Amino acid sequence: MTAPAPDILLPALHKAAGDLTTDVGKLTDGDVKAPSALPGWTRGHVLAHLTGISNAMARQLEYAARGETVELYDGGMDGRNRAIDMAAGHDAATHQADLSAALDRALRAFDALPGVKDSSANRTGWWAPIAYRRGVVLDGGLALWRELTIHNADLLTGRGPETWGRDFCSHLFEFLEPRVQPGDRLLLQPLGLPPVSLGSGNRSIVVNGMLTDLAAWLAGREPTLGSLRASANADGTDLPELLPWPAATPAAK
Repeated sequence: MTAPAPDILLPALHKAAGDLTTDVGKLTDGDVKAPSALPGWTRGHVLAHLTGISNAMARQLEYAARGETVELYDGGMDGRNRAIDMAAGHDAATHQADLSAALDRALRAFDALPGVKDSSANRTGWWAPIAYRRGVVLDGGLALWRELTIHNADLLTGRGPETWGRDFCSHLFEFLEPRVQPGDRLLLQPLGLPPVSLGSGNRSIVVNGMLTDLAAWLAGREPTLGSLRASANADGTDLPELLPWPAATPAAK
């Protein structure tokens, strides 16, 4: 498995942002106050987070274009959390305007990147260093793609994990492999598609199901289609427990 190249990722980012904008545009003030799929968070909390991460990733690229790096969130994770709490109670129109502005800022930054051939050799453009996970701009683009797509499903507007594309699910398998327990080796068997092996432990567990259900489960979300079945060493078993999401480095908070 390999992460999508920039020429695939850029239109995927635009699509994810467009889908999110369309769905958020339908929300009323009452909808914004309602619970999201994330425990303890309303839709307003999710919207505030999406605005925050879009602005934060735009800032990563703006600094990278100058050959500089900056922490992901102004004020670190404490600053991130305060901003979400302060903005969560906004009305629908304010959330929609703030998110639209943040998405436009982020997409402009990605659209302004030079072509792949112009940047790969000199660690500029898509390969310019950023603080997020001590990676490069491409890592930031993949992160924003994950955030926009997964949290749109968390908004419970009808665009759930069952709508995730094959490229996105494959990327999640690769990114979330660190969630596999050290002693486990998962063999994901999407229906009608080649198997995917994750982890290197001695306990082999086969998990069968729809591609999107496998991705949702690995991402800690509720599978929409309910197709998952697991077996360990040919014996029946529940789905294995997973570790937390891969932690970002201290510099990437």
